[in-house]
Amino acid sequence: MIRPPPHPHRAVRRDAARNHQKILAAARAVLGESGANASMEDIAGRAGVGVGTVYRRFASKDALIDELLRLALADIVLAAERALELPGGQGLEELLRALGQSFADHARYASLLLQRQSDPVAIRQITAAIDELTTRAAAAGTVGPAVTTGDITALIWAMRGLTQAAGDMDPQAWQRFLNFHLAGLRATPQRQEHALAPEQGAIDA
Repeated sequence: MIRPPPHPHRAVRRDAARNHQKILAAARAVLGESGANASMEDIAGRAGVGVGTVYRRFASKDALIDELLRLALADIVLAAERALELPGGQGLEELLRALGQSFADHARYASLLLQRQSDPVAIRQITAAIDELTTRAAAAGTVGPAVTTGDITALIWAMRGLTQAAGDMDPQAWQRFLNFHLAGLRATPQRQEHALAPEQGAIDA
């Protein structure tokens, strides 16, 4: 049986979608290398498309960076939704690991993303998920009962700072950092007290 040729409009849409993804991938690479000095021409060259193609999709470099931020936040919102579906207190660790990976993926141009205005709806969703998952984890005993949302938020900020500082030297440093902190969050008050005892004795001495 002879198949009809693909519809021309469909082929154009597929090419446009491919070019869109190539531009985003090129933007991540070029911004990571050159930061604010990256040009649309550099991005077009890396993507293998004409600069006019880039400008047809993104009116400016700012618009392109805004899209990278929107996509990063959308991925975190999706990770938060998946974490909320997990039973008991498992979701908190799942979301923390997703956040760490996101920070690592965007670390080389994170300073540019942090200068942008984040979507307040996405931020509220993520914040609410962290609060709910922390409450569930404390209730399930996967973190100590004294652990608060503020503690988890501080851990997230620290993890973000670490990924930016470590850069290419150790892109997986955040995983060890998070593992150590998760172990501390799981510790019972009695274990934490015993862990502090020798240090307290040294201070008293």
